[in-house]
Amino acid sequence: MDLRVPIDRDGVKIAAVVGVIAILLGSYSVNMGWLGFLLTVGCLLFFRDPERVHPNGDNLVISPADGIVLKISDCDPPAELELTGKWKKISIFMSLFNVHVNRAPVSGVVEKLFYVPGRFFNVTLDKASEFNERLATYMTMNNGTRIVFVQIAGLLARRIRSDIKEGDVLTLGQRVGIIRFGSRVDVYVPADVKVCVEEGQITVAGETTLVELPA
Repeated sequence: MDLRVPIDRDGVKIAAVVGVIAILLGSYSVNMGWLGFLLTVGCLLFFRDPERVHPNGDNLVISPADGIVLKISDCDPPAELELTGKWKKISIFMSLFNVHVNRAPVSGVVEKLFYVPGRFFNVTLDKASEFNERLATYMTMNNGTRIVFVQIAGLLARRIRSDIKEGDVLTLGQRVGIIRFGSRVDVYVPADVKVCVEEGQITVAGETTLVELPA
């Protein structure tokens, strides 16, 4: 692990607690001490928060998450957003080994935040978009285009932390929060846009271009 990589604040707290437990366990058993040490390192790896260099362009929608493009489809947006018509949804699956700090996919204003309590189905299933616990962020870009990104909790992810609020003006690639321990992010964009990724493609939060809007 590169010790120069920043660690998210939640990770520092959790790793400190696990580290203290590791020291206590090590005083009773060397093997337990090593196990605690590995868990501490694992926490630091999970909560790593590397710097990213985003592409330039007011007409770009970039990936809010590290992961793999699970599915690209035309569908209805989440019911709580009360939006009409078909939208294009790009689903990104974040495994346990990905960076879990999420970033703003566009520059613009946070119009609304919708938190929906729910269940914790496997996030690779389509029904996760409808039934899982989630936080939807509805943004208006500087050019007036509306987009939505939805952070979805999964089997292991039991907490979505948002660092933004309604009315905030975000810049492309800005950190917006984190989902703990494996999860998914859905990005909703107008149905007629040019998608720049394919299903199965690896994405890098803050760097990979998902959509190129008309200039």
